[in-house]
Amino acid sequence: MAEIDPPRDYEEFIRLVHDRYDGMSKTYQKISVYLTQSPNDVAVLSVNAIAERCGIHASSFVRFAQSLGYEGFKDLQGLFQRRLSTAAPGFEARKKALETELGARTDRSEAGFLRDLVVRDIASLQDLLAQISDEDLATAVDLLEKSETIFLIGQLRSAPVVELLRYVLTMLGKRCVLLDPGGGLATYMARTMKDTDLLFAVSFRFYATEVVNVVEDAAARGISIVAISDSTLSPLAKSATVLFPVPEHEYTFSRSLAAPMCLAQALTVALASRLQGSEDEPRIPIVTGQ
Repeated sequence: MAEIDPPRDYEEFIRLVHDRYDGMSKTYQKISVYLTQSPNDVAVLSVNAIAERCGIHASSFVRFAQSLGYEGFKDLQGLFQRRLSTAAPGFEARKKALETELGARTDRSEAGFLRDLVVRDIASLQDLLAQISDEDLATAVDLLEKSETIFLIGQLRSAPVVELLRYVLTMLGKRCVLLDPGGGLATYMARTMKDTDLLFAVSFRFYATEVVNVVEDAAARGISIVAISDSTLSPLAKSATVLFPVPEHEYTFSRSLAAPMCLAQALTVALASRLQGSEDEPRIPIVTGQ
């Protein structure tokens, strides 16, 4: 029998994992990241299927659940199933659809690859609607609006997101600086930030070391930070003023940027609406416009 009281709901589970994360073994940390990044998958897949996706033996998931006070993984999985049933109507239909769409792909044709990517992107965008807080969106846009200069940092796979932000913010007339890793100057450029500025950071597994270091240094200096990452257990989480966790649906070859790109666009459209102060739909100028 369990010697401690297990979390009673998904939110309590998340808080407990955050509290214990730093003291967990590497295996348990990896399990924690997967559970927080892919809650819908956890709700509908078997423990063996989840373990295979993580590259960890199923018995480790059972022991992980028991370390939190559950008798087995099934009890922990019940939290994720209750979360999905309340977050989206028609749980049984949603469960069946996810089991079908997130199962092993057998169509190896070019059209099959396209369909797989589109289905997973749709799932990621649906998760984005369900998980992103209205309050966090409003706070982030407040910070973007009042900042004197917006510093942007994102490397490797995150680079396209900050490049999009730089383009749109520049066209909106907001002063912004891309902390480009070229020339090895990003860290030094970041040190010019003032407390009237904002750092917008984007980073996903496996988190670029320079991005993490710049974020931690900025937080220590009291600079506001808006971050997009893949988990509330991301190394950016502790430093961010506002963190947008965008869980990823895993791909064999790559991971899609559909959801973080959509989120970045939503933030800039909301900012455009404020800056333009018009009752019309906000418009973002383009360089080829008249």
